[in-house]
Amino acid sequence: MQPLDDEQTQARHWFEHLRTRICTAFEDIEREAGSDAAFDYIAWDRTDPSGEPGGGGVRGVMKGRVFEKVGVNVSTVAGTFEGDFARTINGAGEDPRFFATGISLVAHMANPHVPAVHMNTRFLVTTKRWFGGGADLNPPLPIAEDTEDFHAALKAACDRHDPDCHARYKAWADEYFYIPHRQVHRGVGGIFYDHLETGDDGAAFDRAFAFTRGVGEAFLDVYPRIVRRRMAMPFTDADMAVQRAWRGRYAEFNLVHDRGTLFGLKTGGNVDAILMSLPPVATWD
Repeated sequence: MQPLDDEQTQARHWFEHLRTRICTAFEDIEREAGSDAAFDYIAWDRTDPSGEPGGGGVRGVMKGRVFEKVGVNVSTVAGTFEGDFARTINGAGEDPRFFATGISLVAHMANPHVPAVHMNTRFLVTTKRWFGGGADLNPPLPIAEDTEDFHAALKAACDRHDPDCHARYKAWADEYFYIPHRQVHRGVGGIFYDHLETGDDGAAFDRAFAFTRGVGEAFLDVYPRIVRRRMAMPFTDADMAVQRAWRGRYAEFNLVHDRGTLFGLKTGGNVDAILMSLPPVATWD
């Protein structure tokens, strides 16, 4: 893989720094619950279809008392998109070379009153440069207070960037995180954004990068608060049945519709890291 330029290096370091802080925050919650669970980190390398080194990443997974299964992955990869897939990626149709760095997180919780969650932010370079990502809350048993707090945190991050963007990014999440064959949304939404292009304008990079950092900070602030609020709530077998059926829908979305899953598989990423989003236990009727 070619040496990284300054923008690529800044993005990579931020995603890795955010990973460390999130994992520490989640381990702290496990300690509060009387658990000694900790993240296991597995580094992986990627070989580009050309045969050249294609970067890699680190898969982090923890299975504990509060977090039944949580994965926090970081990766920095580069190479060439194969075949028709290049034409589906912004700026790669005319030149299939690419660079991508990012963080991806999915948490499935032991207590069905604690919402599962997804967060992903990334920086891609083809013939264009852009940031994308978002976060969405996925409660098997929705609680209005949690939904409102999650949306408020993301709205505040959006408002600091552009007061008009939250409505667009929230609507985009509602549209994206939808399971057409079930005619249901995956969860209660959040934000989704993509192709936040920077070009060769350093100021545009700084603005888009600041927004992406803001999304990460908002997530790190609000989600642990929601977990602590709900993790000791009593639950029943019926609640667990609802959670496991809901997890089946989550798995369907990630395997059939999720862009990140497709991108990872199409670019030769680590399969276990890509599929860490799948729940540990799910049911189907």
